[in-house]
Amino acid sequence: MTDILEIARAQVLERGVGLDLDQALECLRLPDDRLPELLALAHEVRMAWCGPEVEVEGIVSLKTGGCPEDCHFCSQSGQFSSPVRAVWLDIDELVKAAKETAETGATEFCIVAAVRGPDRRLMDQVRRGVAAIKEAVEINIACSLGMLTQEQVDELAGMGVHRYNHNLETARSHFPNVVTTHTWEERWDTCLMVRKAGMELCCGGIIGMGESLEQRAEFAAQLGELEPDEVPLNFLNPRPGTPFAHYPLVEGKEALKTIAAFRLALPRTILRYAGGRELTLGDLGTREGMLGGINAIIVGNYLTTLGRSPAEDLALLDDLKMPIKALSQTL
Repeated sequence: MTDILEIARAQVLERGVGLDLDQALECLRLPDDRLPELLALAHEVRMAWCGPEVEVEGIVSLKTGGCPEDCHFCSQSGQFSSPVRAVWLDIDELVKAAKETAETGATEFCIVAAVRGPDRRLMDQVRRGVAAIKEAVEINIACSLGMLTQEQVDELAGMGVHRYNHNLETARSHFPNVVTTHTWEERWDTCLMVRKAGMELCCGGIIGMGESLEQRAEFAAQLGELEPDEVPLNFLNPRPGTPFAHYPLVEGKEALKTIAAFRLALPRTILRYAGGRELTLGDLGTREGMLGGINAIIVGNYLTTLGRSPAEDLALLDDLKMPIKALSQTL
């Protein structure tokens, strides 16, 4: 039987064809002593099909907490006894956050709201926020506002929103164990509408929510079918008061295998470090992931959890001789 890494080298590195479900699963099952080999191949694939540049992004929550959905990992759900209260950010604060993000060299600023989907009040707030940011600072604006109607998709595209984030979170077969108040298919439909409207699609998920290795491979294959422009990879940071509060952290080597397998399944995609990497991987692991397929990073804090300081991440990129993607190349 041909070795999976030999297959991946010919199929992914040389032809740019991503691994399928069964092939991704083989990578996830590789023994630990083959991890360096797997990471090295994933880095080669990243360099061949995406280049050396790293896209840097900052995120801020326009509306935090009080969400009606029951996503079991999320402390912003109003259904759990989590310590996140509903708070709205005003436009001046939003512009200030966008300016601070741009000062790090980031090309992308994402406005996030903890909602099932946006109502009229939120859409109006986003419209004012997007206009104010565009007037104040030169940066691409992304949004993550939950599930959308076609009218809302068209409205966001008309505002000049560059990219829309809507995570599938996990494999279709595992989703009912993670969320019960809406379906995986509803999320998929929003993603398809976003792509059709011409906005870039950002769609990823969270690793470590009780899914099997088979389901991780399933998730990678489903993202490969969707072909998002960007895939943010989060690792569960168990939050107090949520149903997943007592889940263990993903082990570091397991996380790195996941990063590499997703890169091999998605050779042309922006693969972004997102929440949980600080706990799961630490400083050394963060470096290994940047040399194992990752080519984008969120700097600063996340929505309800702390991240590394922007200075630390930017110093790491400088040390690795990885240039930050310029704004002019993403407009």
